[in-house]
Amino acid sequence: MTEEGTGPGAPTVTGELLAGLSVAVILAPQAMAYAVLAGLPPWHGLYAAAVAPIAAAPLASSRYLQTGPVALTSLLTVGALGTMAATGSAEYVGLAAVLAVVVGVVRLAIGLFKAGRIAELMTPPVLQGFMIGAAVLILASQIPSALGVTDVEGRLLARAAAAASEPGSWVPVAVALSVATVLLVRLGKLLHPLFPGVLVAAAGGVALAWAGAPVGPTVGALPETTLALRLDLPWASTAQLILPGIVIALVGFAEAAAISKVFADADGEDWDVDREFTSQGAANVAAGLFGGFPTGGSFSRSALDREAGGVTRWSGLIAGVAILAFLPLAGMFEVLPLAVMGGIIIAAVVKLLDPRPLLRNASERRLDVSVGLLTLGLTLSLAPRLDLAVLGGVAAAALSRLLSADVRGHDSDTG
Repeated sequence: MTEEGTGPGAPTVTGELLAGLSVAVILAPQAMAYAVLAGLPPWHGLYAAAVAPIAAAPLASSRYLQTGPVALTSLLTVGALGTMAATGSAEYVGLAAVLAVVVGVVRLAIGLFKAGRIAELMTPPVLQGFMIGAAVLILASQIPSALGVTDVEGRLLARAAAAASEPGSWVPVAVALSVATVLLVRLGKLLHPLFPGVLVAAAGGVALAWAGAPVGPTVGALPETTLALRLDLPWASTAQLILPGIVIALVGFAEAAAISKVFADADGEDWDVDREFTSQGAANVAAGLFGGFPTGGSFSRSALDREAGGVTRWSGLIAGVAILAFLPLAGMFEVLPLAVMGGIIIAAVVKLLDPRPLLRNASERRLDVSVGLLTLGLTLSLAPRLDLAVLGGVAAAALSRLLSADVRGHDSDTG
């Protein structure tokens, strides 16, 4: 097992196994949580978690990038499909699979035609504004689960406000579990970089539920989680999914690109954006054809892979194979409290709320800050149509560039 490039030491089978299994340990509960965020039954997260990293590994450019369900693409998925079918329904599941294939085909086309620079359409101000807005929406979506509340209706922000304003309906154990989960995930790494906070939180929640504690709503009965190729999908809806698929392909890739570039720079290695687009495309096509939903690159799992000693991209394949082996045992998560799953998601996205990258040097980049703030406002106001928010931000960024060019041209003419 070898890998090109310099940087870390020589790979070993033991090191890659440890890294892959370490990733799988947190990938399983994370994938289920992100499936619920995406509007799907939790076991579909396991399908995506199994096949996406296996499909991506042979084609990936980054030696560390871990592919699978992530919060951002999950939110984009529910935004794209929420008005087309009831979340959790068989129709919705089929649409999510087709959407993943569309995302995959778009990324494959970009990679194979060496058009990776198209990702630059997602300018930093647009991405920064969208990321903050998306984080707010994701956190809002998890407030009811974190509080143990289930009977709230309305749009995301309205549901969060309704749940938070009725403390009498909160389930104290659920609240404690969600808080404990966030602390375990966010602070556990201070104890050790490989501390499996997600797994510890999930195991603790399951143990409390088995003991009969009033933990609030749980995952519920899981069917026999058998992975199978699914070709009988609602392909007739493909045309409706092209626009959101393109948006997810580009916006979702920004996270994978940032992860890959950070680690490549740290190791003094080159990184191929077109090759990464191709690997992420293959991952999404595979996820869709096996009952999953759109996937992306995970910073937390990629960092864990690196800390655990992963040196090659094959640790991602090992993680996927481990999830495959776990599928027959997935029933143990039937009593997993939704409060724990909410805490897992909250811990993963809270770092995205940082406004400093957007506001840094605001006096010199007033137009950029305005574009970012406009994208943030569009994201919150247009939800669940997040694709329209992104397109609005891209249009604003293009107008900003034209205005800046006109000002520079005017200054040079009068100088």
